[in-house]
Amino acid sequence: MANSLRREVLYLYKNLLYLGREYPKGADYFRSRLKAAFLKNKDVKDPEQIKQLIARGQFVIRELEALYYLRKYRALKQRYYSDDSH
Repeated sequence: MANSLRREVLYLYKNLLYLGREYPKGADYFRSRLKAAFLKNKDVKDPEQIKQLIARGQFVIRELEALYYLRKYRALKQRYYSDDSH
């Protein structure tokens, strides 16, 4: 069981690292914050608590994806629809 949780944590870290490449404050900022967050919880041994932390990480992934989709939508809207009402 611990091995599968470890695999989930590594998968979560890799996904977050990948998503952090386009973070508005920069990839280096995101990477340092991500590393600090994972190191802060490295000594957690309780499987239930690890599952809660994984769920929080999944929530962060969904929030980042929403942020990126919104930014993409705004860029497309700005490109194709002018704010001028002539």
